[in-house]
Amino acid sequence: MSVKIAERYRGVEGGLFSKVTKADVGDSFASMEGQVTLMGWADPFYPDPAIPPHIQKVLTEAVKTGFPAHYTMPIGSLELRQELAVKLKNFNRICADPRRNIIITPGSDSGLFFAMSAFIGPGDEVLVPDPSYPNNFLNVQLLGATAVPVPLDRENGYQLDVDAFARAVTAKTKAIVLTHPNNPTTTVFCREGLEELARLVVEKDLALIVDQAFEDSVFDGIEFVSPAALPGMWERTVTVCSISKGMGLSGFRVGYLVADDRVMDVFHGAAVNVLGATNTLSQIAALEAFRHPAFLQENIRAFERRRDMAWEELSGIPGVRMYRPESAFYCWLDVSALGDSTEIVDRILKEAGVAVNDGKAYGSQGAGCLRIIHGCLGDEEAARQALKRIAGVLNGIAGEREVKQ
Repeated sequence: MSVKIAERYRGVEGGLFSKVTKADVGDSFASMEGQVTLMGWADPFYPDPAIPPHIQKVLTEAVKTGFPAHYTMPIGSLELRQELAVKLKNFNRICADPRRNIIITPGSDSGLFFAMSAFIGPGDEVLVPDPSYPNNFLNVQLLGATAVPVPLDRENGYQLDVDAFARAVTAKTKAIVLTHPNNPTTTVFCREGLEELARLVVEKDLALIVDQAFEDSVFDGIEFVSPAALPGMWERTVTVCSISKGMGLSGFRVGYLVADDRVMDVFHGAAVNVLGATNTLSQIAALEAFRHPAFLQENIRAFERRRDMAWEELSGIPGVRMYRPESAFYCWLDVSALGDSTEIVDRILKEAGVAVNDGKAYGSQGAGCLRIIHGCLGDEEAARQALKRIAGVLNGIAGEREVKQ
C-alpha cells in the first residue's frame, strides 16, 4: 500500500526554487568548471556575513542572560510589536494596536500562507497579478483553491489593470493577493491604481492580502502607499511585512502580519498551533533593527548603486527591454526578441557561469523575461563582472539572431 499524497500538493515542485537553490547548487553544477555565481536568490549581499555592530552587541548580551532559550508569546514579543506599531504609523500611515493588530511570524513567507489560509479554501478563486511572486500562486493551490492570473499592464511598467481584475471576478472569487512593490518587476503600484483596486475590493466584498516585503527599498522618491491605509480597506486587508529584504536580515526569519481586530481574533486563536512562536533571539535582533534603523538607509543607497550598475551594463543590449527598477535589488528584462527565456537562462548558466531566474516561474506573463538579482553579492565588483558576463551572452545571442537595437 502506497501513501497517498493530498491532491492539492500534486505538481508542487518548488516553484521558483526547483532548479536554483543554495542547497543544490554544488550538486547541480559540479560538472562545470569554475564557480557558479548565483544571481537568482533574493538574499541581499550574500554571502557577506556582516550583521550591523549594534545588533551584534544586543544579541551577544541577550545570549548571556539565557532568555533567548525560552519562548515568547505565540503572537510575538510585546516590545517588538510596540516598536512595529510606531513604524506602521510613521511609515505606512496605519494605526495598529500592538496588542490587538500585530502578529510576529517566522518570516513573511509563513506569514503570507497563514494570512491567506484565513480567507481561502477548496473551491474558491483568488486573483493574482501576473507576473507575480511564485508563492502567491503556490499558496492558493496548497489551500485547495484556484489561482486566477490577472495580467499587469506591461506597456505601463506593469502597473495594475483594474479593469482586468474586475473582469476576472466571479461568484467564487474570495480574495486578491498582491505583492507590492511587485516581485519580480519591481513596480511600485501607484496610488490611483491602488485606490481603484480598493473600490473594487469593497464593491465585490473581497479580502486583500498584501505582501510588502520590499516596501522599505523604494527609489527615486516614488510614493509608496499601503493599501490598508486607504479608505474602507483596514477591515479588508492583511498586510504582510519582513525584515529580510531592505534590512538584509533574511537569516533571522522574522515577518509580521497587520490586520483589524476581527481578522486578528482568528489569527490569535490559531497562532499557537500554526506558528508556535518566532525565534526569540531573532525577535531581539528585529527589535534592535527597528529601534536603530540607520543602517537601512545605507543598504538602500547600496541597492541604488547596484540598480544603476545593472542599468549601465544591461539596458543597451539589442533585443533586450530592461525595466528601470523602482525598488528592491533585482531587475526584470524582457528578452523575448532573443528567443525562449528558458533557453537563454541555460545559456547564461553555461556560458557566463551565472544562475538567474526564468520569468516563466512568475506566471504566464513572465515568459520571455529574466529576473537578475544584482544586489545579492556582497562584493560589488564581483557583481559588476557577473553582469558583464551576462551582457556578453545576451549580446552574443543578439548577434546570432541578427537582432538590431
